Amino acid sequence: MGSQPLSVLQGTLDLLVLRALTWGTMHGYAIMRWIRQSADGELEVEDAALYPSLHRLEVRGLIEAEWGLSENNRKARFYKITTAGRRALRAELESWRRYVKVVARVMENEA
Repeated sequence: MGSQPLSVLQGTLDLLVLRALTWGTMHGYAIMRWIRQSADGELEVEDAALYPSLHRLEVRGLIEAEWGLSENNRKARFYKITTAGRRALRAELESWRRYVKVVARVMENEA
């Protein structure tokens, strides 16, 4: 890796959480671990950002949560993506891909 992990840009965490939950029901720590592993350790998700994101997504009806026991027998909230969340993810992914292309084009423009 060689450099410090990048912080997740504001506005992308909700998208990353929805993507993580397409793999199945997870608790908060498992979501953070999935994002970190998927990014080969190059993205860092802070607790202070993750839990407000989970709350926002739940309020919007994009995820659901229920209490259960984690792998180490601790009480934890487990989150799963809803049908509305899958639709929102598809729409946001399309927008994200377009955004990345446009920003890359602007950044590579020779002055």
